[in-house]
Amino acid sequence: MCGITGFVDWNIKSSKEVLEKMNKTLNHRGPDSGDLQFFQNESCQVGLAHKRLAIIDITESGRQPMQFEHFWITFNGEIYNFNEIKRELSNLGHSFKGHSDTEMILHAYAQWGDKCLEKFIGMFAFVIYDTIANDIFCARDRAGVKPFFYYLKDGLFLFSSELKAFHEHPHFQKELNLDAVTAFMQYGNVPTPYCIFENCLKLKPGHTLKIKLPFADSKTNQYWNVYDAYNQPKTDISFEEAKTETEKILQSACEYRMVSDVPVGVFLSGGYDSACVTALLQKNRTEKLKTYTIGVPDIGLNEAPYAKDVANYLGTDHTEIYCTEKEAIDLIPDLSFYYDEPFADSSALPTTLVSKLARKDVTVALSADAGDEIFAGYNRYDYLLRFGKKIQNIPSLARHTAAGIMNFVPSNSIPILKHKYNFHNRYEKLKNILKDPSSERIMLSLSEQFTDKQLNNLFRFDVKKINTAYLSKELQKDFYSPLSYMMAIDYQTYLVDDILQKVDRATMTVSLEGREPFLDHRVIEWAAQLPNEYKYFEGNKKYIVKEIVHQYIPKEMMDRPKMGFAIPIANWMTNELRDYLESFVNEKVIREQGIFNWEYVNKLKTDFFNGKKEYDMKMWYLLMFQTWYDRWMK
Repeated sequence: MCGITGFVDWNIKSSKEVLEKMNKTLNHRGPDSGDLQFFQNESCQVGLAHKRLAIIDITESGRQPMQFEHFWITFNGEIYNFNEIKRELSNLGHSFKGHSDTEMILHAYAQWGDKCLEKFIGMFAFVIYDTIANDIFCARDRAGVKPFFYYLKDGLFLFSSELKAFHEHPHFQKELNLDAVTAFMQYGNVPTPYCIFENCLKLKPGHTLKIKLPFADSKTNQYWNVYDAYNQPKTDISFEEAKTETEKILQSACEYRMVSDVPVGVFLSGGYDSACVTALLQKNRTEKLKTYTIGVPDIGLNEAPYAKDVANYLGTDHTEIYCTEKEAIDLIPDLSFYYDEPFADSSALPTTLVSKLARKDVTVALSADAGDEIFAGYNRYDYLLRFGKKIQNIPSLARHTAAGIMNFVPSNSIPILKHKYNFHNRYEKLKNILKDPSSERIMLSLSEQFTDKQLNNLFRFDVKKINTAYLSKELQKDFYSPLSYMMAIDYQTYLVDDILQKVDRATMTVSLEGREPFLDHRVIEWAAQLPNEYKYFEGNKKYIVKEIVHQYIPKEMMDRPKMGFAIPIANWMTNELRDYLESFVNEKVIREQGIFNWEYVNKLKTDFFNGKKEYDMKMWYLLMFQTWYDRWMK
């Protein structure tokens, strides 16, 4: 894993010095080396830069930008099956200087063009400059594990793993995209392909971008789509056969992600997904896997004892660390630097802390992200399947009356439930579900923090809702089910813009490469066609994964409620962070900024401090936007 950046400047106003400045902003992504190549031809200037975290072929032959014949590449990620593809290329007459996957990509592109992507198993974002065809080819992996931002305006094309590099180019115009701001306040992130800045975009997962340099023409193309798997008949297979094949595919995905020339570890939370990865990897090994977990007992986040039990049972070399609440809170001011686009998932804090822990011993860490999206693990799927029909059967008047009453009853006044995990946020979202309990509306209500009506009250300008993958109609009627609908939407939205962005930035904060076996494209292509009851069976989420895990770890050790990274932000913002919040969310700042309606913000804040804890996420989103704005827009 590394950092990439560069430009194409048709105005001929860039320089090697500008490229160096852009590259330095990514030091944390690649501390081992940093190189660049600067080209100037008749029509434009081209800059390719790279910050290297050496993982495969850590010798000088793995340095980037790398050249093969008339092709140059800067590449972030890993192609796990690169040795098999190299053998195929060798049989076709290719010869290699080193043993890096980067060199393989160049040869594969020279041999097959963009069709080479179909052969890759991995995570990647790369740019190839063809000096003879005089074009730029950009590609992002199928699931969107690796980030790719780009800017195109007035004869200037910029690209990078992180937005902060753009700020170093003197002709980058950081104009706020107000539509993206409204989307952030709704979802807690800026949905792909949009970006917080005007004329900036994220390259969609499973897409390529090609630019013809003499004409400054750009064209995107989709080479992979998760809906191609969902829009297929369900596989006619017994559960036992499905379990065997699922384990086989997961085993392959896990083993591929152990390929490395540096030490590798595994994040072990004690939940089913990480236990699955650990069990599959440890079962055929004599050497002990290095596993890592974190506990923050002060805030009720402590899966460490469960993870330790799993580690002891499987026989891993386990490390656990207990952090204090203060250590977590102290990270908050730095979030806006590493997440240089507004980002509001508070679990970024423990993810960063466990990454710091692991980096002391290893350079690569496997995590179990996407198990929920692929195998139906989220509670919202449970709510939809258990309660969706029941809520729909309640008369409309009764539902709207109940939602109205809830507006006057703060969540914090409800005994017992107020102490439950994530209750306050769920209470707020239930109001919207009662108003419209269709599958599509339930999905949106559970994904949105501010409703459309609330957004119109929040902002001083007319709100325009952008078209996102949340509104996708690509799941065909013949293959539609509420569960498939929600999982496919999550795979293209919450997974890409929240989970993967969180893990990428948290690990890269400490120059740690994160790898996700569940995001091997073969896993989702297989799982999407499994019968729904193999994933969600009689109220049992992730059923097939659990049955695989129970072959290696006793059910009684694993069978407990899903914990998740529950950060007590409501308590923090009313206590330790209150002064911090007040410094960013006050009348003077809000009015001078001119984005938000102060009267609405003030009422929201007043109600929150007076006991409406269900507004905690709304206030957190505001705080995260304000801290980002303070760092990057002033």
